Amino acid sequence: MNDEVARILAAAARGEFPAMDGGTTVLAPPGGRDWGVLAFTAHSVVFADVDPGWVRAELAATGSDPLAASMNPGFLARLTERTGRRMNTIDLLTVAGALPGPPPLELREIEDPDHPRVARALKHRDEVRVWAADGGVLVLGRGVAGRWEAAVEVDEAVRHRGLGRALAGAARHLVPGPVVWAQQSPGNARSVRAFQAAGYRPVASEALLTAA
Repeated sequence: MNDEVARILAAAARGEFPAMDGGTTVLAPPGGRDWGVLAFTAHSVVFADVDPGWVRAELAATGSDPLAASMNPGFLARLTERTGRRMNTIDLLTVAGALPGPPPLELREIEDPDHPRVARALKHRDEVRVWAADGGVLVLGRGVAGRWEAAVEVDEAVRHRGLGRALAGAARHLVPGPVVWAQQSPGNARSVRAFQAAGYRPVASEALLTAA
């Protein structure tokens, strides 16, 4: 397993980013499940089983701003075709430090492995744990390169009451590691606002490639 992606993510969590040189780093994937593209400020990281020369040629051929080429839809489409994988969406990748003590929110853990939310999370993460609150769900698990990731869901009937922010904040108390990561679709403004209000910092955009 290649752990270079994990080292890049750990550095980004500390505020140490790849050089802003307009370049692209191409790495072997950290595991069979986790392939994708990270776009930091003026530097991208492609972690997939592809030839680096092919990647750079395709990026140059996009005709877009070179600093944004790795998130160009045309490049990502050719990358999925080349790898035989598929992509869901481009996400905003955010991170927050762990907080001490129990979360200031009443939660009950769901331990049933056949629960739909648990079963769905296990398709994308390892060591999954799921908690429910009145009107919402919090998921923690190990995702890309072993990082701890949080995801939340809030019922429509209880939106605009701060529950999304509270669940995102609870993940910071429950995560076993020093930081917790989360992805939000940029168009989901409510989710972006909730996580940033809970102290999550934007570090990159991310496109993950899943097995077809």
